[in-house]
Amino acid sequence: MGVLDLPKATLDDAEVGAALSRAAALADGILDTLVEFDPLGLRERTHTDGDGGDGVLHKVLDATASVLDWADVPGTQAWEGTDRKTRIRWWINRVGALNNVAVAFPGAFGVVARRLPLQDALGFANQTLILCAVAREYQVTDRQVQVRMLAAVLCGREIADAPLPPADQPPPESLVKKVWHLAGILNAISDELGRRPHPHGVFRYVGMLPVVGAVAAYVGEFGALRRAAEAGEKWITRASPRP
Repeated sequence: MGVLDLPKATLDDAEVGAALSRAAALADGILDTLVEFDPLGLRERTHTDGDGGDGVLHKVLDATASVLDWADVPGTQAWEGTDRKTRIRWWINRVGALNNVAVAFPGAFGVVARRLPLQDALGFANQTLILCAVAREYQVTDRQVQVRMLAAVLCGREIADAPLPPADQPPPESLVKKVWHLAGILNAISDELGRRPHPHGVFRYVGMLPVVGAVAAYVGEFGALRRAAEAGEKWITRASPRP
């Protein structure tokens, strides 16, 4: 083992569950904002059939609301008329695709980016957000169930409901040992990030090239996102069959 080799720490189910629970809480907060934030009442206007009032301002607001309705934005009249499959496709093709730009950006630096876990971290976050959106469309809002789904799809783990941290406290350690152990935990987290659905091989190889790697990364990551969403739907169906 080299002098600079980090210690290898293996995350147990409790540690993975705790991390994913925080991630799911953050994702739900983001989704709540995307669904409910409407300071100008534009989404509500789509339910009034253009009866928002007279005047230039009202006409502008009505026109803007019509654009949101055309785009099937959550909370609009058009959104209320869509089925679950269409809504899930909206989350993937609109929100997921937009976030995917950030996920793919490191690909512009080619093979250099492979030395950092940035793309995996961003891809993991994007897939977490979309998987939580999928769960909500299935009316799965229980945090424990969401965590189990995320663990299965993104980490390849089958964990029990929200495992609690062990009751026994570890023996006192020196600051140096604690920092070294933390480094090992972070190293293990990188391994967990790497378990998520990834782009297929051809996109990963092309993604090692500078500049064009960003395009390949985008296409590959978007495919991985769709596969993650499909895996999430299958998991939910198996875990809680619905009519």
